[in-house]
Amino acid sequence: MVLVRRGRFRLDSQGRQMTVEPTTGYLHRPGQEIRFAHPAGGDVCTSITFTGDVLTAGLDAVRSPAVRVDARLELAHHLLLRAGADPGFAAVEAVLDLLLPALLEQPQDVSPPGRRELADRAREAIVADEPGCADLTSLAHRLRTSPSHLSHTFRHHVGMPLSRYRNRVRVSRALTCLDQGETDLAALAVSLGFSDQAHLTRVMRDELGHTPGRVRTLLASGAG
Repeated sequence: MVLVRRGRFRLDSQGRQMTVEPTTGYLHRPGQEIRFAHPAGGDVCTSITFTGDVLTAGLDAVRSPAVRVDARLELAHHLLLRAGADPGFAAVEAVLDLLLPALLEQPQDVSPPGRRELADRAREAIVADEPGCADLTSLAHRLRTSPSHLSHTFRHHVGMPLSRYRNRVRVSRALTCLDQGETDLAALAVSLGFSDQAHLTRVMRDELGHTPGRVRTLLASGAG
């Protein structure tokens, strides 16, 4: 299992092309052929190897290589890396407690490939912060489809509305900035596209269960 801490890249696995970035990891089985492309430059990842029947039980049923990474799992990943080369059991267990359910709860994709590709293109445009992606209507126009079709397709494949996914990406960027020592929360909120600091706080609390200030404290204590 690969989790991305920073950057993004493309991969082709089992005939499925996808973008891998902090909100989406991927599951790789021994012997599988994977091709990579790095159009956005370098990236930093964490590879987690599962061994033993207890950890691998049920993973054979996981069909898609894509694994949705929610904000709580991403924070646990940051805290694990903050713990250094020899993390304690608590940091490792926090990641596993969130990662194993994420693997087993992946939706089964049975719709036509064209619709899956539309959702992937929309997700990639949001992650890359491409121009013309500020709202559903402008993104649909950019992708040459209708807003209703894009909204339905995106929710089906990504598992959440497009507006929530955009906030999820913003929270991911906020985590990175806080991990790098950002202290000006008002400026951070504006730079990430939130209306103000209160908006940032509300979204982070919804996604993580913590305020930005609390996340900053957790990351600082993890470094110790």
